[in-house]
Amino acid sequence: MWKPVEPDSWNDSVFRRVGADWMLVTAGNLQHFNTMTASWGSLGILWNMPVATIYVRPTRFTDSFVKRYEQFSLSFFKEEHREALSVCGRLSGRDVDKVAVSGLSPLKLKDGSVTFKEAELVFSCVKLYSDKFDESKFLDRRIHKHYPKGDIHNIYIGEIVGIFKQVVQV
Repeated sequence: MWKPVEPDSWNDSVFRRVGADWMLVTAGNLQHFNTMTASWGSLGILWNMPVATIYVRPTRFTDSFVKRYEQFSLSFFKEEHREALSVCGRLSGRDVDKVAVSGLSPLKLKDGSVTFKEAELVFSCVKLYSDKFDESKFLDRRIHKHYPKGDIHNIYIGEIVGIFKQVVQV
């Protein structure tokens, strides 16, 4: 007997983590990086490796960092940091120092990827593949509504080379 479960209600669901909780996509090194808030992405297995797939519009400043650097990180936060994530999604690193405005504290992990001290969970990824969605291959017309400006997402697939969970010190 099988009972259907909504993806959003599955305990510790990647659907909740990636979609509703938001995440910061960060690329670069501690001296030169940019970050952006994202709610689209996926986690899974591809080419017999654990992978994360992210989608970044070419108009986002972070896209140039993801293109340039080998690694990117996905950082997840508790609800108390929602406003900081909102700032990182609303403002452009071209115009302002988002980290200073958000109050987040950049941190380099052992593997060199950049995250933030306040994150509770981080996936460190090394790029394996990049491409751009081909609008002519969208099979469902509902997808087109996401691109009124024609800024079709770039796709990046990265091998998850590290998962870091913040240890709560008592």
